[in-house]
Amino acid sequence: MKITSLLIFVLFLTLDFQVQASGNVDFTPHGTQPGLSFPLSSSADCAGCHKGGGVTDDEINMPYSTWVGSMKANAGRDPLFWAALDVANNDQPGVGDWCLKCHAPMGWYKGNVVKPAVDGAPLIDGANGCELDAGFDTGYTSEHSNSNDFGGVSCHFCHRVDELGPANEPQIIENGSVWLDDEVCSVGGGEPCRKGPYDAIDYDDGGTPALHAWEYSSFLQSSEFCGSCHNVSSPTIQNGGSMEVSQKLWDNGIETNLAMPIERTYAEWKNSYFADLIYRDGLDDNFDGDFPIITQGETCQGCHMPQSDSINARACDYDVAGRRQDNLRTHQFAGGNTWIPQVLKALYGDELEANDTGRKDAFDLTTSYAYNMLQNQSALIEPEVVSVTDDLLTLDVKVTNKTGHKLPTGYPEGRRMWLHVVAKDVSNQVIWESGAYDVATGVLTENPPVKIYESLQGIWDPDANGVGNGACEVTEDDGDKMFHFALNNCIVKDNRIPPLGFRGATDIELKSVPVSYPLHPNNTGQVVNYDVSNYQIPLTGMTGPFTVEATLKYQIASKEYIEFLEREATEGMFETENQMCNRSWTEGPADQSRGAFMKTLWESYGRSEPVDMVMTFIDNIVPQ
Repeated sequence: MKITSLLIFVLFLTLDFQVQASGNVDFTPHGTQPGLSFPLSSSADCAGCHKGGGVTDDEINMPYSTWVGSMKANAGRDPLFWAALDVANNDQPGVGDWCLKCHAPMGWYKGNVVKPAVDGAPLIDGANGCELDAGFDTGYTSEHSNSNDFGGVSCHFCHRVDELGPANEPQIIENGSVWLDDEVCSVGGGEPCRKGPYDAIDYDDGGTPALHAWEYSSFLQSSEFCGSCHNVSSPTIQNGGSMEVSQKLWDNGIETNLAMPIERTYAEWKNSYFADLIYRDGLDDNFDGDFPIITQGETCQGCHMPQSDSINARACDYDVAGRRQDNLRTHQFAGGNTWIPQVLKALYGDELEANDTGRKDAFDLTTSYAYNMLQNQSALIEPEVVSVTDDLLTLDVKVTNKTGHKLPTGYPEGRRMWLHVVAKDVSNQVIWESGAYDVATGVLTENPPVKIYESLQGIWDPDANGVGNGACEVTEDDGDKMFHFALNNCIVKDNRIPPLGFRGATDIELKSVPVSYPLHPNNTGQVVNYDVSNYQIPLTGMTGPFTVEATLKYQIASKEYIEFLEREATEGMFETENQMCNRSWTEGPADQSRGAFMKTLWESYGRSEPVDMVMTFIDNIVPQ
């Protein structure tokens, strides 16, 4: 899209939403709203029983101890989120309400974002997070870092989510549009039930029942529970008496009636074999020896909240050590983010409880979970020599997705995975390379034949380049990549690898673009869960035998994404935290825009150095 037409388009939308905002447009009309009869309790209140400390390995078992360093616990502190929020609010004024509902539920349900908990005018600067209580760090003592509005996805929020609304309304599986139980519980009394995985039978073995109101919940253990937040679409807004989608998906030049599918982790899982009830290795052509025997479909929790096998596992201080062995979901919420937990650790240090002295560092624990997920549970790579002559080595590299969703999945902006392939001669000197990454500059060499797996979302321009043929634009006029999360309405590329048994290849919201994964030869309606890349490596004048190394790399935030956030903040003249929110902070982005602050962090803490997920090699390659 020409930069001038983009600015006009964005200006039009901005003015449109400013008008709507003045008319009290609602970006979050679904699910439970602020003004709870029973306010959410802080996670610090849960630490008293669920943090542990009296047993040697409580830190790797207890719910609070495994949660506190996770990205769930730190969703309200993540500096990358705040930089992106400013861009979103600039593009669609007020849309931050929709973002903060998931990232700061404590503050949102207290009425500290846009909608006051009691009747009254919307908060003027709440969509920027300026009305949230306390700060990114504690400002007080480490013990209470999770008692303020920046405490992320809190314990009480998740454990009060109900499957149905107060009038039996169904759960809306997207955009955090959840129903919270807000009635007095029949067990324990005096407050809403705290949903959990244990029923009365679990306490009949002599264990101490929960010392608070509680209720068994099968929904809490389902993937649908996770899908409530891990399917993300452009928001449905309520403007006066009408409901409309803020950004509709454009597909091949046609505007659909669908909301823009920004993230579809749950739907990807739902359309895979991991959502099926029964399948076994050896009984289905989709499986080979690389996959374990599975007798029941795997839920999100099965991978991201694995059961503890510790002989000391317990759910709370009142449990006998070991009573929950193989019956305790550790609250790791392990994903692929190894970078931001370490940034937070370095940035705020001991001011956050996750860095409590005398305890195992929870940020390091979270980072180790992410490394394990990326390096041991996500992918296989298999290089194969197709042919080799004195002049040319032809190589295929197969990447297999072992996860229950696309690889990579989740938030699309700046997130990517790629193959780094290197050929070496008899002296171990590099003679050819694809997918080279410079750690010192953060630059990935993207010249062909590098294979980058990613989702690139953009803005549909019906008059692209002035010729009227239309295109999904993902770059500005000077070629810089753009990431307008709140304005995107089309997908120009999604070549991420599907999960095993994927049935969503023809779904308009899930399909690959512009590539198509091959149909499975034996299973109708499914595509393969692997991708094969071909490389032609010149050998003329080189001396063998040769070695080829193939490495699959994963990165949370690309250089282009970080520079976009900083550029938007500079060109848009975004205010510093203290200016925007009338604060007097001394840490975080106090005297910088959030985008500039994120750029500083990126430069100071490793430039989101990619993780080597898996590496393999073939040696002793000689011409045939």
